[in-house]
Amino acid sequence: MNRKMKKQLQEFTFIMPALVMFAIFVAYPFLQGFPISFTKWDGMSPNKAYVGLKNYIRIFQDANVMNAVKNTLLFTAVTMVFSNLLGLLFALMISKKSKLNNVLRTCIFMPYCLSLVLSSYIWRYVYSDVFYDKFGIASPLGSTTWVMIGLAVISVWRDAGYCMVVYIAAIQGVSKDYYEAAELEGATSWQKFKAITFPMIAPAVTANFTLLLAWGMKVFDYPMAATAGGPGRASETVAMLIYNNLFTYFKAGYGQAIAVVFTISIFVVSTLVSKTLRAREVEI
Repeated sequence: MNRKMKKQLQEFTFIMPALVMFAIFVAYPFLQGFPISFTKWDGMSPNKAYVGLKNYIRIFQDANVMNAVKNTLLFTAVTMVFSNLLGLLFALMISKKSKLNNVLRTCIFMPYCLSLVLSSYIWRYVYSDVFYDKFGIASPLGSTTWVMIGLAVISVWRDAGYCMVVYIAAIQGVSKDYYEAAELEGATSWQKFKAITFPMIAPAVTANFTLLLAWGMKVFDYPMAATAGGPGRASETVAMLIYNNLFTYFKAGYGQAIAVVFTISIFVVSTLVSKTLRAREVEI
């Protein structure tokens, strides 16, 4: 076995646990659920009625699916953009090593250590008992117009710290020689950021945007814990709709059909976004 093959085998060994977990918890359930998506089944009885493509056709005619897609896309767009913007801003402000910056990093990162459900409960209290009782500001969680924005704020508060850590690591990896050369040319702070910092941390931007996109598309915990999909169905996401069809309405076949379409959609969108951002890295 030559040196190159040994290195490839070693690299494969490192990712083997992740591949096994993916196969057990993602690939296998998906393959098991795919045949069910062509049936009418309540999830418990031994009898499954084959209905062909009816479940898939129904998806594109169901107003509840369109509503869930709209809510999911709004949540994803807000969290993906603002988590990255705040994370990058914090990283630029406190990337230099100092005791104060270490404390600030810890404080900003701490919300990410909380579970999604606990974060939802904390902000449900903040919205109702702090905003309303202290300042008379109505909770956005009770508004059909603002509920998804209110939930997105929770996600941004929690995930901005994660983005910050990734960006700090990328910024600290940029050689100081570039900045020294730029200073000799009389470059301003903005010019240095535009010409040096941002291009050099482009891989971190790609990683964060792709990850936040996937997290946002499959959001379930925030609306389930904070609003249970309400008011009405104003905060019902696609993941919640799948859950409700499977375990509340006992429409396992239809729920599986939505899950199949949703899983494929996430894979396609994430791949396209990742490739687009990586192409930008090459251009830089």
